[in-house]
Amino acid sequence: MNVLARKSILLIAGVFLAWTAGASAAQDAAAKPDWQEQYAYTLGVQAYVFGFPYVYLPSLRWDWVTQPKPAGSITPYAPLNHFYNVRDLATAEYRDGGSPNNDALYSSAWVDVTKEPIILSHPEMGDRYFTFQIAGIDSDNFAYVGKRTTGGKAGSFAIVGPNWKGALPEGVKALPTSRTNSVLILGRTLVDGQADLPAVRKLQDQYRLVPLSLWGEPDAVLPESRDVWAPFDPKTDPLAEWKTMNKAMTENPPEARLAKLVELFARIGIGPGQDDFDGMDTATKRGLARAAVDGRALLNDVIRSGALGKQVNGWNIPPSAVGRAGLSDDFLLRAALQALSGIISNDPAEAVYFNTALDATGRAFDGTKRYTLRFPPGQLPQVEAFWSITMYDPTYNLVDNSIDRYSIGNRTPNLKQDADGGLTLYIQSESPGMDKESNWLPGTKSGSFFVILRTYMPGPEIVEQKWAPPRVVPVL
Repeated sequence: MNVLARKSILLIAGVFLAWTAGASAAQDAAAKPDWQEQYAYTLGVQAYVFGFPYVYLPSLRWDWVTQPKPAGSITPYAPLNHFYNVRDLATAEYRDGGSPNNDALYSSAWVDVTKEPIILSHPEMGDRYFTFQIAGIDSDNFAYVGKRTTGGKAGSFAIVGPNWKGALPEGVKALPTSRTNSVLILGRTLVDGQADLPAVRKLQDQYRLVPLSLWGEPDAVLPESRDVWAPFDPKTDPLAEWKTMNKAMTENPPEARLAKLVELFARIGIGPGQDDFDGMDTATKRGLARAAVDGRALLNDVIRSGALGKQVNGWNIPPSAVGRAGLSDDFLLRAALQALSGIISNDPAEAVYFNTALDATGRAFDGTKRYTLRFPPGQLPQVEAFWSITMYDPTYNLVDNSIDRYSIGNRTPNLKQDADGGLTLYIQSESPGMDKESNWLPGTKSGSFFVILRTYMPGPEIVEQKWAPPRVVPVL
């Protein structure tokens, strides 16, 4: 082969190698996200955690206000500024999940305080436990009305928006100002068994929400508006949750103290006043689409891990900041446990919920087995209102049983103490015998289950996390 031919071959080989290397680099570049996509993704996951309540709660508002429900549903359906009152205690016939409370009737409402205050009124409640938990659309509580905070006497309380200024009528007490224009009220009224239902329904009929402009007009017809916007649909738009978040934040801007964080998220088009998704570059859109998917998965992983709270004796104890996690800048807690897991969560001073799905050996509860839960003398939950333990199946529903008992607690008739003053509860599918049936919490016949211990108006040891329930012990 002459020198010219050899040079030609080497030249062709070099061109080929350069071309293949370039093609490989191009393929690698196509396979890997560029910096804009990565930046939108990494910052987007944080923005999703921060802004998740502005996705979740507006979606619930639209559902509860505009989407009709079957008669008697526990899931609300009522116009803005109107209570939806659940009229019957939950039973195993209810199958929509959500770990329903079997001790109280719910009264819920979505309230709009953009233009003027809305006045919440209730009748004389006596010594009955009741509470109206009041939170912004960011899922943080900002006020309570009820036995613990305002007492049982009849009263009227103004829910005031962030931009309203003016005087309230005589006899109307101002609550702490809402940080958002959209407000969620979740009320609970204690029921002492089926025979008490008529009395509680009569109280519910007297719960009122009245705009300030109609206050004092006995014959006023309260407007029934269902004018709330629908969330964007993630099934048809990968950027839907961001659009919902931005619209909700525009109507309900985060607190001014969070301005630097809001400015940071604005770099990827997220936050109040941000709506130019059509003008957004393709790489940023790709990053945000990924961030929404992975952000939701992250929140679910956090809930399943139980890592944000404490674990004592196999029970999960919620963090002390829950209920107002945003005020302590714990946005992961706010998004995961407070919002996604609870919609809105009680302040510990109002109620602390413990839950467990594990026995004393660390194994998951098994419906084919028997268990005991023994509170030693002096170690029952210390509460000013009540405590109860409720049984749930894996679908977060109550468990059907032969005695129609879904929860057990300090209000359960004929509970028998142990000889030493302690209390033993029997958790199993079949009756433990007539002599023990008063202390029986019926469980699933097979498969897994979990229980929630609710403590209302808990004492200091519970609030300060110095007390925890004892282990649930398998009967060998």
